[in-house]
Amino acid sequence: MHLSEILRPEGVRVLSSSPSKRRLFQELAEMAAACWHLEPPAVTEALLEREGLGPTGVGRGVALPHARLHGLDRVRGLFLRLEKPLDFDAVDRAPVDLVFCLLAPASAGVEHLKALALVSRTLRDTSTCVKLRANTDPATLHTILTESGPRNLAA
Repeated sequence: MHLSEILRPEGVRVLSSSPSKRRLFQELAEMAAACWHLEPPAVTEALLEREGLGPTGVGRGVALPHARLHGLDRVRGLFLRLEKPLDFDAVDRAPVDLVFCLLAPASAGVEHLKALALVSRTLRDTSTCVKLRANTDPATLHTILTESGPRNLAA
């Protein structure tokens, strides 16, 4: 699996800020609607429900919100870079500025876990995160994500 298989160029944006996690999830839901014709309220609620099980802020300014949804045929990704970091209840209590959201089919099994592992490994790479934080062009961010760090995750 490659990040280029789950992350489209139009699924990458830069936001100046977000006032809350809920509003951030609404922004991701609007992106999902534009990319895959999903219903924004369903996406927002699925992300909030998953977040209720435990924060998805994994530390070092990175969050990996994810959810399973009806209406998807395979795992899809969205990426947001926040110019003003957001308090995300991350494990290290650091605010988040890099957000990679994964949306999986409701029936997804191991493919969802493989995608989550791949994204996690990519965003644990310090040089990749430095490059992401140094750029504000969505096309450049997409290229960094799809051409840097781990290329794939073996089955």
